Amino acid sequence: MSQTSDRRGADITNANVEAAYARWAPVYDAVFTLVLKPGRKAAAEAINRLGGRVLDVGVGTGLELPMFDSNVRLVGIDLSDPMLEIARNRVARQNLANVEDLRVMDAMNLEFEDGAFDAVVAPYVVTTVPDPRRTLEEMARVVRPGGEIVIVNHIGADSGPIAAIEALMERRAEKLGWRPQFPWSVIGDWIDARPDLALLERRRLSPLGLFTLARIHKS
Repeated sequence: MSQTSDRRGADITNANVEAAYARWAPVYDAVFTLVLKPGRKAAAEAINRLGGRVLDVGVGTGLELPMFDSNVRLVGIDLSDPMLEIARNRVARQNLANVEDLRVMDAMNLEFEDGAFDAVVAPYVVTTVPDPRRTLEEMARVVRPGGEIVIVNHIGADSGPIAAIEALMERRAEKLGWRPQFPWSVIGDWIDARPDLALLERRRLSPLGLFTLARIHKS
């Protein structure tokens, strides 16, 4: 799939994302904790079965960090320092000793060596980046052969009232900091184009099947 078709709707930039999540940071947990908890829990359960050293891409305020087992060694990155500051406070407050580092970083340009992690988890981040395909490529690059990428994300509806609502919201994507209209084909076509990747699992999550979990194996 072309880069142009990856970028549906408004042309989100890193500046848009940083500005949006600086606004969201003070209220993010209050607004999103409950609605996004099932997806974070599902992602953490998938990672806990794997263990090892894990990169959390788009860790945000760190809501999922307490959900990981203590034997999962975590490095979290996010573009928003205000969001990360809340995550750092969470780690200190809950004494999450398995969190090795939390740092500001662009998901499209990960500052890690090839194969540096046993797995990557990306909760609710692929719709927030300017170039989803490039972000997916970076996640695959830093996972070792035999490792997994675990993605939880909103996938846009094809039709019906939810699709209509998403179309209206898409007009404000730059302000929201994410794309409400996001087709599965962005992820699915990327997997199909790489012989070293295989989709292990794809399932809808609550609430209302608005979110999808995908587990991807790298050979």
